[in-house]
Amino acid sequence: MATETIVRPRALVTGASSGIGAAFAERLARDQYDLIVVARRRERLEALAQRLHESHYVAVEVMAADLTQRDQLLAVEKRIAEDTTLELLVNNAGFGGYMPFIKLDPDRAEELIRLQVTAVTRLTRAALPGMIARGHGAIINVSSRLAFSAALSSPTMPRRATYAATKAYINAFTQTLHDELAGTGVQVQAVCPGVVRTEFHEQMGQDPARIPANLVMTPEDVVEGSLAGLRLGEVVCVPTLDDPNRLTQIQQDERQLWEHSNGNTIAGRYRP
Repeated sequence: MATETIVRPRALVTGASSGIGAAFAERLARDQYDLIVVARRRERLEALAQRLHESHYVAVEVMAADLTQRDQLLAVEKRIAEDTTLELLVNNAGFGGYMPFIKLDPDRAEELIRLQVTAVTRLTRAALPGMIARGHGAIINVSSRLAFSAALSSPTMPRRATYAATKAYINAFTQTLHDELAGTGVQVQAVCPGVVRTEFHEQMGQDPARIPANLVMTPEDVVEGSLAGLRLGEVVCVPTLDDPNRLTQIQQDERQLWEHSNGNTIAGRYRP
């Protein structure tokens, strides 16, 4: 008797060793995706892969890679480009770098840009040709509510110039790409959580216990909101936002700014 071969969709998740990335991997395994999990810490990835395989009977491939390093990024990029069955890419890897910009080491700032701008761009570019050729697929880019925070100067906000800028890039990149992909069957989403109960803040030397509990989400809720938003066709997903018209208003304001700034002469207030 022939053995039946199970063909599952495959997803690749970066930053999968903890937090939101691990929660994405867990949820997708439960949804019967085979997985490629990417992060720097091989031992954590291998423990995750074993647990997911034993609990959900899916195949889990481990790729230990530091995506701030060009050669390691290119290896992951090559793996994505050669995969003929990749259904979902989750660009989640990131870190905070919260501190006054003048105190942020320039090499650390560049690492942040490599991880949250360059890696997101290159891995998305690697995944798209195959998805477009098959007529389906999705890319989720993990952004942040801080992408909308440039105008906020509250003393309770973290010092975040580079971090917030990279997340704003993710939002703009994803929204513009969505327009380019119209009619291809491929979806893109920028998911923008707030404070999430992960190692993120501890790694920056911050005490997560000082953050009010009613402001802290679980990684599982972020994933639930993101995947539900994807089913609804949301290009920008803010999991804690009850009224999506708030996002619509931002987009309308941007269109009006664009339209009202059309012209070939400087505004009256700039004239002597």
